[in-house]
Amino acid sequence: MKLRRSWVMGGLAIAAAGASVQASAQSSVTIYGALDNALVYTNNQGGLHNLYLRTGNLAASKIGFKGAEDLGGGSQAIFTLENGFDINTGAMSSANTLFNRQSFVGLTNSSYGTVTTGRQYTPYFLYVGAIGPTSVLTGATGAHPGDVDGLDTTVRISNSVTYSSPVFGGAQVSALYGFGETAGSTSTGNTYSLAFKYDVSAWNFALGYQRLKNGSGPANAWNSTASGSFSTSAINNGYVSSDNVQMLAGALRYTIDKWMVGANYANAQYKPGNGSLFTQKATFQTLGLITTYQLTPQVALAGGYSYTFEKSANGISDPAKYHQIALEQTYSFSKRSAIYFLEAYQLARGKTLGKTAGSIVDAVAVVGDSQNGSPSSGRNQAVLMVGFRHLF
Repeated sequence: MKLRRSWVMGGLAIAAAGASVQASAQSSVTIYGALDNALVYTNNQGGLHNLYLRTGNLAASKIGFKGAEDLGGGSQAIFTLENGFDINTGAMSSANTLFNRQSFVGLTNSSYGTVTTGRQYTPYFLYVGAIGPTSVLTGATGAHPGDVDGLDTTVRISNSVTYSSPVFGGAQVSALYGFGETAGSTSTGNTYSLAFKYDVSAWNFALGYQRLKNGSGPANAWNSTASGSFSTSAINNGYVSSDNVQMLAGALRYTIDKWMVGANYANAQYKPGNGSLFTQKATFQTLGLITTYQLTPQVALAGGYSYTFEKSANGISDPAKYHQIALEQTYSFSKRSAIYFLEAYQLARGKTLGKTAGSIVDAVAVVGDSQNGSPSSGRNQAVLMVGFRHLF
C-alpha cells in the first residue's frame, strides 16, 4: 500500500510540474482566416459587360496559423503561416506555393523590438497601407489604379529579414531586406524597405519607402521567383522590363467621433536597365482622399477619390491620367459576418507605353486591383459588387 501511495504521489508531482511548465511557457497557436465572395458587375471588358463571382474582395479569402511562446524576460518566439485561396474553385492563390501570403518565424522582445525571417509584407505596406485607402476602401475597388504604388497586399518579399522597433511615445520604425540569393550578384533580385509611423491622439501618420530589384533580368517580365514582385496591369505593362521599381508613400488620418478623414500620396518610379524595353525613367504619382462614417454600430460607410498621373517620358507628350471614385457600404450582422456593397468608377486620359518596345497606346481604365487581368477596353470602367464576408 505504501508503494502504491508513493506512485500516486509521484504521478501527481510530475503532473503538477508539467502544468507549471505549460503555464509558465504560455505558448499558444491560433487558427484564423476569412471567407469572402461577391457577385461582380463590370462594363467595358472587350466592349461588353460581365457578371461573375470573385473571391476575396472585402477581405482576402485565407486560412492562417500564428503562434507565440513565452521565453521569459519579455521575449517570445513567434510564427505566422498564411495561405490565400479562391473560394469559388478551391485553388490556392499562387500555384505551387502553400503559404503564399505570409510565412515567417522570429523573436520579439518588449524592450528591444522584433526580428522575423521568411516571406513577409514590407514595412512600406504595413505602415503606410494601414492608414491608406485599402484599409477602409478594400483594395478590390479602392486601391489606387492597378495598385501601381504597391499600397495593397500585392507585394510580398520572400527570403527576407525584418526588424521592427518597440513603440516609443507613439512612434515606431521598421526595416526589411530581401535577399536576391543570386550567386556572384547578391544585389540581383534583392529588396529593401524602410518605414516610420507615429500615432498621437486622434492623428495617425506614416511614411514608407521600398525598392524592388528585378530578379529575372531586365529584359524579362517581373516575376516572384526572386525576393519580391509587384502588380502588373494595363497601367504599367510597358514598364515590367524595368531594372528596379522604387516606391515612396505617405499617409495621414484624423478621427473624431464617428468620422475619419485621411489623405495619402505615392510616387512609383520604374527605372530602365540594360535590355529594358524603354529608355527613360517612368514615374506615376497619386494623390488620394478617404473618409469613413460609422452610421450605426452595424452600418459603416466609406468613400474615396484618387488622381494618378504619369510623367512625360519615353516619347509620351500627353501622359496618362486616371481619376477614380470608390464607395463602400458594410452591414455587420456580428463581429465576424457582414454583407457589403462596393461601387467604383474610373476615367482614364492620355497615353502610356504598351507591351511591345516603343509602342505608345491610349491609357485605359483599371479599377483598383480587382481588374488588373480584365481592364477596360476604353477610357472608363465601372465596377459594382455585392458580397458576404465571414471571419473565423
